[in-house]
Amino acid sequence: MSLASPRLLRPAGTVWPLLARPHRLRRRLGTVLALAVGVVLLIWSLLPTYNMLLIALDAEGDTEYSGIVWPADPTLDSFRVVMAGDYWYLEHFWHKFANSLLIALATMVLTVLIGSLASFALGRMRLARGWLLGNFPVVTYAVPASFLVIPFYRVMREYGLSDSLWAVVAADVTFATPYAILILQQYARLVPFELDEAAQIDGASPLVVYRSIYLPLMAPALVAVGTFALLFAWNEYLYQYLLLTSDRNMTVAVAIAQFFDADEAPWNHMMAAAIVYALPPVAIFLALRRWTAAGFSLGGIRA
Repeated sequence: MSLASPRLLRPAGTVWPLLARPHRLRRRLGTVLALAVGVVLLIWSLLPTYNMLLIALDAEGDTEYSGIVWPADPTLDSFRVVMAGDYWYLEHFWHKFANSLLIALATMVLTVLIGSLASFALGRMRLARGWLLGNFPVVTYAVPASFLVIPFYRVMREYGLSDSLWAVVAADVTFATPYAILILQQYARLVPFELDEAAQIDGASPLVVYRSIYLPLMAPALVAVGTFALLFAWNEYLYQYLLLTSDRNMTVAVAIAQFFDADEAPWNHMMAAAIVYALPPVAIFLALRRWTAAGFSLGGIRA
């Protein structure tokens, strides 16, 4: 009579399913846990935006205090007020919107231009100590931007740029360019130097190499950097508030902040203005998300 265990008498083909069951169970549990965490993070991220929408759709703007999930009589009147500028805090809303758009677009263009030229000079022209010059600007992020407001204000006044949109553009470009140079330098390492050498053998100047080879191959990183600069300038408030003093040059971010100065500010109007102001960067980010993801991911491969 054999003393072998019944488990050992099973056919060999039945061993693998038994061993695979714990692995499958762990994988399913991991998937469920990841989905649960994702749902929690999604709700946590969208809850403030949802609350903004509730307040904007409420006729009185006090939905956040009632604890209801949806207004009883939702209305789009607050959005009409924003579009028409009927409330005195929202006068010339579209002019202020144009100021914000000008600052964001100018910051994006200048950041991409300066960042691409600097990364090309430091990475492709093989300058001595180029790595030091490329990494040193990032040290500026060690100093909080709020500490530099007063010195920057005095510099802009000395150059005659007080109460000027270009003063804000200069500040935004100053803070966005170091990160742009870092990302573009990392991405440029994926572009073979042999392409530059072949073009130079054919008689191409550095400017031709930059325009015809470097920029087309760097397109994903340039889009990523440009998107970052645009969103940075669009969401920046401190320098706009301190450097712009007249109503003619006021931006939407500063105009929305003025609602807090009133004792009984219409919160529905403020939330509607904030939603309208948030739509352009969201649309731009969604339209360019594939390029942005490619630029950031490939740029960090050899970091």
